[in-house]
Amino acid sequence: QVQLVESGGGLVQAGGSLRLSCAASGRTISWNAMGWFRQAPGKEREFVSSISASGGSTYYADSVKGRFTISRDNAKNTVYLQMNDLKAEDTAVYYCAGRRQAIPTMTGAYDYWGQGTQVTVSS
Repeated sequence: QVQLVESGGGLVQAGGSLRLSCAASGRTISWNAMGWFRQAPGKEREFVSSISASGGSTYYADSVKGRFTISRDNAKNTVYLQMNDLKAEDTAVYYCAGRRQAIPTMTGAYDYWGQGTQVTVSS
């Protein structure tokens, strides 16, 4: 079983940056596609970004394309989400997720989920 723990959230002004980390434990995630999702108050959880097991393929929601970058360090068993030019509408709880497959998806079909980290962007 894989456990995922997110960190790096916090309060930032609009236009600022944050880097989220997702540390995996239990076993290696080198064979797993990973993703980031977010859920704002009163809204459904939505896809943010995903990355293949090798790191060679990445996907982004249109709302974050060009501002967010997903990456992974399989040696550290960690996935990152670099968030730049943050906007008030990026405020949400951000969740890390992992799939048993190597190919990522933009749906919520992930097998492992973290507890989330709060990101608040003040305007």
